[in-house]
Amino acid sequence: MPTKKPEITIAHTPDADDAFMFYALTTGIVKPNRFSIKHKLTSIQQLNDAALKAKYEMSAISVAAFPYVTDDYTLMDCGACMGYKFGPLLVSKKRITEKQITKTIIAIPGTLSTAYWLLKIYCPTVETISLPTNEIITAVTDGSVDTGLIIDGNQMTYRQNGLHKIIDLGQWWYEQTKLPLPLGLNIVRKDLSKLIIDELTTLFRKSIQYALDNREEAIKYAMRYAQNMSKAQAQKFIGRYINKFTLEYGEEGQQALIELFTRASYVGLFSKSKNVASS
Repeated sequence: MPTKKPEITIAHTPDADDAFMFYALTTGIVKPNRFSIKHKLTSIQQLNDAALKAKYEMSAISVAAFPYVTDDYTLMDCGACMGYKFGPLLVSKKRITEKQITKTIIAIPGTLSTAYWLLKIYCPTVETISLPTNEIITAVTDGSVDTGLIIDGNQMTYRQNGLHKIIDLGQWWYEQTKLPLPLGLNIVRKDLSKLIIDELTTLFRKSIQYALDNREEAIKYAMRYAQNMSKAQAQKFIGRYINKFTLEYGEEGQQALIELFTRASYVGLFSKSKNVASS
């Protein structure tokens, strides 16, 4: 009687960029040999929280969450959400200048989000309140908060809600560092065998490559998760974050990670001395 294959849960967001990356894996175009796969779709806040408990074998997380999960997880060298000159946006209903943000309370997508790290690196004295990602636009629109820090597909659609951009922290990061901005990573649990970790990594890279090679097909699938974006907006959003760094970080991607961890540590966002960028 054949031995039942172990089941590996791959957890990621129900967002267009993740849907694009995981298209070939989700639909069975790319198939595992040593295990079966279950996909768990949930918000980035919930993924970060689950990673703290080592809940899933493989998971997408925020860069900001990685220093706290290195005992249980190792960093995969593919699947990064990293790009040039764009990133989390500070938005408001009323026109607010950059100098005025310290007089507002900013709704953020959790303190383990890379967006929060960037905000605190940019302006360490700002006051914040954590809200689920999908509630931030509404909170700014209805006046519950004056300012919101938005990520994911909301970066493409905030104007449709009558909101104004205060600053693009990805553009600011580039002006400061001339490096790409690393926002999200994928991790795999250390207690898995090397054979399974290697196969997961190979499969994931093949899935990303398939999507890049068959862009129209993968974008059509990703539109199911496009958060009210038009096809043109979804194409632009995916194009921003699925790129050469997604296939492999490379030296420049590593430099970007080290720079972000260094600056975050400098302003007191985490205190681990471990070189997490090489974990």
